[in-house]
Amino acid sequence: MVVGDFPIEVDTLVVGAGPGGYVAAIRAAQLGQKVTIVDKSDLGGTCLNVGCIPSKALIQAGHLTEAAKGNADLGITTENVSVDFSKVQEWKGNVVNRLTSGVESLLKGNKVDIVKGEVYFVDKNHVKVMDDKQSQTYTFNNCIIATGSTPIEIPSFPFSDRVLDSTGGLNLKEIPESLVVIGGGYIGTELGSAYANFGTKVTIIEGEKEILGGFEKQMTSIVKKRLKKKDVEIVTNAMAKGVDESDSGVKVTFEAGGEEKTVEADYVLVTVGRRPNTREIGLEQVGIEVDDRGLIKIDKQCRTNIENIYAIGDIVPGLPLAHKASYEGKVAAEAISGQKSEIDYIGMPAVVFSDPEMASVGYTEQEAKEEGIKVKASKFPFAANGRALSLNDSDGFLKLITREEDGLVIGGQIVGANASDMIAEIGLAIEAGMTAEDIALTVHAHPTLGEITMEAAEVALGTPIHML
Repeated sequence: MVVGDFPIEVDTLVVGAGPGGYVAAIRAAQLGQKVTIVDKSDLGGTCLNVGCIPSKALIQAGHLTEAAKGNADLGITTENVSVDFSKVQEWKGNVVNRLTSGVESLLKGNKVDIVKGEVYFVDKNHVKVMDDKQSQTYTFNNCIIATGSTPIEIPSFPFSDRVLDSTGGLNLKEIPESLVVIGGGYIGTELGSAYANFGTKVTIIEGEKEILGGFEKQMTSIVKKRLKKKDVEIVTNAMAKGVDESDSGVKVTFEAGGEEKTVEADYVLVTVGRRPNTREIGLEQVGIEVDDRGLIKIDKQCRTNIENIYAIGDIVPGLPLAHKASYEGKVAAEAISGQKSEIDYIGMPAVVFSDPEMASVGYTEQEAKEEGIKVKASKFPFAANGRALSLNDSDGFLKLITREEDGLVIGGQIVGANASDMIAEIGLAIEAGMTAEDIALTVHAHPTLGEITMEAAEVALGTPIHML
């Protein structure tokens, strides 16, 4: 008799081994649960294998390529900068492999059982896990669903060798001479900017009136300015209509300004969003409620309408952020263990690795006003910071959002060099209930970009030193 005839019992089953799932599994195991994690693909999920990590590696290689070309203002000029793109891709792959093997070691070190296969829910306590050879039943007391998301495919732009999703865009074998990007969100802007740094002629076609629509126009205008310096063409209020594909390239048809236009390129990259992976896993067998977008409804502890089943990450409402998924994974694991952990998104940062980088946490000025909160928005420019000037990277600003009545820090937005790292201090201030005075009284090393946060806090207090 085969093993598959006997259910395997676990305390907690985690479905999906991305940044939400594997973190949830480890935290659950730390809290004494017997945990099994199942994924049909590689450990680390989209983020680690074909998303956050490889894209940042490619972006870094693009920055190095741009830097290698020199800067006449600094008296540095170079000739004939060459890029062996196969070496770039090999290096990117090594970065991914180091991290995925690290995730496997962490899971095993925490005594989490790792199973490869596809999951289908039978009822609220049983799933079938299927691979190429067999189907195995698992019985669980609690389950955390973390199946992530998949790039949306436009019917008129079916994915192919030259019509790429984000995964295809990351894995090109050569630097394209030209690239059309459909969708000017964070993925399209990041990858478009990376290839522009390699010398690719990039065209971004965006349906809305601005690229990077989730951020303030003051911020995105600085990114747009840099993109134009890289000879990136940005077409907004445009509708992509279709593509003609040949062995050597693509011709993309789009409508803008009431006219139908075409642009030719080596490839077209489609980055119009992602859809949750909640289909065909048997959620209806259990009666788990999803909305019209396929997102699973959860409470403050990431619990679905079925008491012992939890959901986290891209399959629940909110921005599709890896760190959000990890945070929710910890909350779900702790809730299963009887702790009072709850999700609170006020300190959840959002980052775009554009050029320059953008980051936001907490309230924006507009969001605070819409909620009737009287706030002060205090800006300090990178151009007045010594470190930014010495980096020759002084475009941008930091805006600190404080409550008028007591100076409480409730938000912050940054566009500029290293914004992705700098946003953490503002996030900490929000979580810790700090005021602008607390930040201003914290001594920041000189010369550093971190001083910009201190300077903005002093602006909020009305006592700026390095700004009139």
